[in-house]
Amino acid sequence: MSSPQCFENPPNLNSGVHGSGNIQELGGVKSYVTGPHDSKLALILISDVFGYEAPNLRKLADKVAAAGFLVVVPDLLYGDYFDLENPQFDRAAWLRAHGTDKGCEDAKPLFSALKSKGVTAIGAAGFCWGGVVVVKLANSSDIDMKAAVILHPGPIPDDEYSEIKVPVALLMAENDNCYTPEKAKQIGEMLSAKPELESFVKIYPGVSHGWTVKYKVDDEGAVKSAEEAHHDMLNWFIHHVK
Repeated sequence: MSSPQCFENPPNLNSGVHGSGNIQELGGVKSYVTGPHDSKLALILISDVFGYEAPNLRKLADKVAAAGFLVVVPDLLYGDYFDLENPQFDRAAWLRAHGTDKGCEDAKPLFSALKSKGVTAIGAAGFCWGGVVVVKLANSSDIDMKAAVILHPGPIPDDEYSEIKVPVALLMAENDNCYTPEKAKQIGEMLSAKPELESFVKIYPGVSHGWTVKYKVDDEGAVKSAEEAHHDMLNWFIHHVK
């Protein structure tokens, strides 16, 4: 997360939007859980630096759950969200405390916890910070993940993209300081060069980093662009997590 765009437009955590699901502990992590609890199909949505309470993220979780998935949004930041309003906030210390390697390891127990509940197929999506975490999960050999969707991720080394082991969709903004359209296309070419791996890369015109979860609900155009990405994400999971 080296781009200022990662830290722009923080959500209003006091908006009164809490979602239709409930809070549970899964795999040792407090999580927002929504959707049919007897579903054999589950999705894990991993937040950006502003955490799992973000209203737009919870609304997206509920929307995806309506398609029949059990959806889990874990609090991998443990309530310690990026706080731009706190003048004493130490950005560097926060980034050290919340490394994406740790996020990946802390997310892994969620897979076994879901399997213990009878879930047979699991996908994961990540946003910005969470996108980096999901790439690391998609590289892992010790979990059973069927598919990944990476939405406007933070910086990720090329070798980590090349090690992805599951079908992956990369949803990118046209205006992103972390990834120019040319860089996004380069990553797409790298992924498509692996014939054993199904991949999809899309660059959404006129939007900026974070658009899928940090849009303003009263901005019709922003909502429409976010919903387009949500639709693409859901279709990827419907196709691959079954």
